[in-house]
Amino acid sequence: MVSPREWFRDGGRIDWPRVVLVALTGTVLVALVVTAATSTAAFGPYNPSWDGTSELRQDIESTAGVESELIRDTERYEAHDPNETVAFVVAPDETYTDADAERLQRFVDRGGTLVVLENFGTSGNAVLETVGADARVDGALLRDEQEYFRGPAMPVATGVENHTLTEDVDRLTLNYASAIEPGEATVLVRTSEFAYRDTNRDGQLSDDEQLAARPVATVEPVGDGQVVAIGDPSLVVNAMVDEPDNAAFLGGLYADSTTVLFDQSHTEDLPPLVSATLTVRETPLLQVGLGLLGVGTIALVARGDLGTLTDRLRRPIARHLGRQETAASVSLDSLDSLETTDDRRAAILRERHPDWDERRIQRVIAALNRDGSKREDE
Repeated sequence: MVSPREWFRDGGRIDWPRVVLVALTGTVLVALVVTAATSTAAFGPYNPSWDGTSELRQDIESTAGVESELIRDTERYEAHDPNETVAFVVAPDETYTDADAERLQRFVDRGGTLVVLENFGTSGNAVLETVGADARVDGALLRDEQEYFRGPAMPVATGVENHTLTEDVDRLTLNYASAIEPGEATVLVRTSEFAYRDTNRDGQLSDDEQLAARPVATVEPVGDGQVVAIGDPSLVVNAMVDEPDNAAFLGGLYADSTTVLFDQSHTEDLPPLVSATLTVRETPLLQVGLGLLGVGTIALVARGDLGTLTDRLRRPIARHLGRQETAASVSLDSLDSLETTDDRRAAILRERHPDWDERRIQRVIAALNRDGSKREDE
């Protein structure tokens, strides 16, 4: 029986190098999977950091009766019933092409709800113009020295109008927002009367800047659908979505819908693993191919052919390696003769190659025996 002292002295009879190797390999694999499945892109639905929108995506996915989809191509709009669908376009990086814009316009005209969130970029306004909406984001930073969250650049918009889209909403908590020029659109939410457009970005109220309640969210009918314009894409990021009453407002936008689309067609690329999953989901032929491959693999395993196939592939490789070692390091003549015993050969190999381990020595001996058998047969 091994005493505790001997057990600890021997390292607990644990192969620590192997344990460390397994732990390191596991850590690397986990890191690779996390990297492949997450993103660092601002407003990215798979970005778990403060500026991502992973929490909103997860909230929508967990909502009963609502399905969500990330779309990388505007052709996917045509695969859904517009009357039951809400699409979010969050601060797009690029302007939509004519073909893409036409699909968005057709989606709205046929009854879809399009939600465009933008503050200082121009692509959001281009989308609003394309689909025929009147609302525009004015592009100036809103500040409020009286009603704010953590500073004047984070106004709390308390002017909530009575509308079906603003039920259970008393305020919106903004973060570097811009006002909406509503045109003929209906205003849903305004800032307090102490807000102003900081046009020169000097962080203070200048002589040519006026205090006024500014619209920050509007809605308007377009065709058989509607367009919602919001002057703050940060409303949906992880750091802000749970602030009062952002989540309630966003939830009200898709409360009567069965499908929510995250339009990623004009933003940064998705994580590789997510992109590969979407590719499979969007390509029926690839789904069939992968299905057949899976069925074939299961069939081979069930029949035991997979192990046989692996052995067939392994044998030529092992034979080739054994011959290489034999040719490079040792010859039959140098080991006395074909009649030399395995023990004798092992002793010679250990003497000539002290750096070789026993496994390698046995491989060389096995190769020598195979070559000797072939000579006898000849």
